Parts: sequence; C-alpha cells; structure tokens
Amino acid sequence: MEIEKRSFEIISHELSEMQITLPADQEMITKRVIHTSADFDYIQTLKYSKDAVAIAKRLISEGADIVTDTNMALSGINKKYLAKFGGQAHCFMADDEVALIAKEKKTTRAAVSMEFASRIEKPVIFAIGNAPTALIELYDMIEKGIYKPAFVIGVPVGFVNVEAAKELIMETGVPYIVNVGRKGGSNIAAAICNALIYSLVDRGLCMRVFS
Repeated sequence: MEIEKRSFEIISHELSEMQITLPADQEMITKRVIHTSADFDYIQTLKYSKDAVAIAKRLISEGADIVTDTNMALSGINKKYLAKFGGQAHCFMADDEVALIAKEKKTTRAAVSMEFASRIEKPVIFAIGNAPTALIELYDMIEKGIYKPAFVIGVPVGFVNVEAAKELIMETGVPYIVNVGRKGGSNIAAAICNALIYSLVDRGLCMRVFS
C-alpha cells in the first residue's frame, strides 16, 4: 500500500509538472492505467464516451458482471470487491465447448467466447485487453441486433486489426472506455476494472491491490 501510495504521488507530481489536469471523473482510472504501465501516453490515448465513468460505476453498483478475453485479465480483477456489489467476473476462453465451436467455425476462441458471454442474463461489462476479434464479434452482434453489451472496455494490444476494432466499438453507441492505437493489454483492462471497483469501495477497506 505504501509503494502504491508513493507511486500515485509521483504520477500526480509529474502530471502537475506537465501542467496536465485530468477530468475529475476520469482521473483515478487514467492514473491507475499509468501506474500499471508506467506509460504517460495513456493521458492522450484513453478515450471515454459521454458519462462513461458514471455509467460503468452504476452498472457495477447494481451487480453487473465482467467478462474478459484472457485469464490474465480475469486473475487481475479484484473479484472479492466486485462481489460486494453482486457481480462476478468470467472468462470463457479455456472452456472446452468454446474451443470446439471455434474449431468447427474456423474462428477464434475469443469471438466464440463473446457469444457465450451474451447468454449471461444480466448486464455485462466487457473488458477486452488482448483479442481484437472479441471486439469485432461484439460489433457484429450489436449491428445485427443480436446482443447489446452494457459497456465495453476496449484495450487490446497488438498490430493486426487492433486499431480498426477499437474504432468500430466507438461507433456503436455503446458506452465505452477505449485506448486508441496499438497499446493496451490484459493488465490495462484489469486496471480499468479495478479503478472503477475501488472508486465504489471505501478505500480504507482495500488491503491489497491487484492491478
């Protein structure tokens, strides 16, 4: 906790030196992403739809689930505190049926796992940090009127289809937090989720930090 506290002090100091003031509602999310990555570029590349933070916090407070595209992101999310609000975190990537269907359809497990997630009978926040095909599948389901996610955190990392997939999600009208460009990752997806969760929990109760 002391290391984390000092890290955030350093981040705040450097932002001050750069004469950058983050929007109040976005501040702790952006700072936690910088804390996780040691990369100040996220100040410019993290994009928030209108009222995104308020919407995401309301969803979590009302018991929304979170679906990730990697077990790494899943392990990084503070599930104990998410459960305080009635939510669960899921990742279907290792599901045997997902692997079988992906092979039969000649598509990715990430895409199929989005189909599985759409069966959850409650609002779902999607935290995508690795697979652009997951975002593309969500976009296709939205466009076809098959399914509409409650919220999308779109921060996959990489070089192939990553930037285009993020742009598609930003066109859907679904509330989002997206990092434009190539950067991102499972750790960034988990960090954003945790920032939202921690903002709803008494900070004094948080004895460990997982992002």
